[in-house]
Amino acid sequence: MNSLVLLVDDDAALRSAWRRLLKGVGFEVLEAPDAAVARQLFKAHPVHLVLLDLMLPPEQTPEAGAALLGEFLSARPDAKVVVVSGTGEASLALSLVQRGAYDFFSKPADPEHLLAVLGRAQARMALESRVRELEQSLAAREDQLLGQAPSFLEAKQLAARAAVTDIPILLTGASGSGKEVFARFVHAHSRRADKPFVTLNCGAISPQLLESTLFGHKKGAFTGATADSKGLFAEAHGGTLFLDEIGDLQLDLQVKLLRATESGEVLPVGASRPVQVDVRLVSATHQPLPEQVANKHFREDLYWRLRGIEVALPRLAERPGDVVLLAQHFLNTARSLVPHSVTPALSPATVRCLESYDWPGNLRELRHEMQRALVLSGGRGEIQPEDLSPALRAKAPTEGTDRAALTLEEKIERLEREELTRALAECEGNRSHAAEKLGLSRQGLLNKMARYGLR
Repeated sequence: MNSLVLLVDDDAALRSAWRRLLKGVGFEVLEAPDAAVARQLFKAHPVHLVLLDLMLPPEQTPEAGAALLGEFLSARPDAKVVVVSGTGEASLALSLVQRGAYDFFSKPADPEHLLAVLGRAQARMALESRVRELEQSLAAREDQLLGQAPSFLEAKQLAARAAVTDIPILLTGASGSGKEVFARFVHAHSRRADKPFVTLNCGAISPQLLESTLFGHKKGAFTGATADSKGLFAEAHGGTLFLDEIGDLQLDLQVKLLRATESGEVLPVGASRPVQVDVRLVSATHQPLPEQVANKHFREDLYWRLRGIEVALPRLAERPGDVVLLAQHFLNTARSLVPHSVTPALSPATVRCLESYDWPGNLRELRHEMQRALVLSGGRGEIQPEDLSPALRAKAPTEGTDRAALTLEEKIERLEREELTRALAECEGNRSHAAEKLGLSRQGLLNKMARYGLR
């Protein structure tokens, strides 16, 4: 909880009295006799609680103090500025509160009143901070494990059951299939959720640096080691360490990783004593580790150590019905990348293109494709096939013979299925919202979904 108060008042005796009062209840205090010093202190320190006198030199007018209030709130909208004034005008107090002041009171201030106001402001900041943390946490999980395909739900359910244990988890699947998202899901649903989540791509760092990156090093252990380094195992202490592309790990480092997982100790490079760590390990690879074990490229004992529970992630092409749902979701999240954009829908022709493509790049390719389509759509209400990459358009089913062979009833059923799929995608799977969008009751939507095999 932030306990730093910036006290802005030109009366030195009053500042001294208020400083003793505030420090007596645990606040830290910065003092400014005028607007210039107040600006400097506000900029140089993480101040979010200000006690501001309106009548500041050299102007000595309420307007000067009000201008400073505006500057503070513009720089830090979450700051709480409590205004004090000798004028005591109700209209002025109302005006300042409307302009963002947290509270207003007149001099001479009752000490109990002052402490009560600051206490409320401090509590409000703590609450707002917690709300922001929860919003960020939800935002971080928002595309996380979104889908309804049976193969995907099976992997999700297994990950959820494994998450509550401390058993090592090995995530396998093609590149772009969402292994890091699954790792974050495991961490968020574990007893370690409030502890660090640390990630490392084992194929992105040279073997020479990987040991010190994982286990840390002592100053002078090698050229360039100008200071001690904790290493990622120590940084993840109490939490989760996610090692992506574990199949790229060199054999000599595999030995050291095995020792760390078995003993719970890591030995920094250049150190004489190991460091005890408590880390839950989640690993991932797109490579067939059993083949690497057979070829002596991966240690069998480490493989079985990492593979406490294996969660195999399906390719996007193996998740029927999820492509459109995820595509609409990626369009929604891509809005923040394109200023003044609206979230468009997917036209029926675009849906056919997406569903007929095999998505070799999996979720990563779909996300990038939707970002590209949003830019090329130019703000239209629908994403059309011409907004897609040539590779997707080349895979689009032809309309001619295929549709001409259908009966009228079959054409109506196909159109109805496309509209149901599109509405569910636009509403990110929320059936109540989708039913409202289609003008159906929720039960009516569920009946139609059952009819067409939609989940």
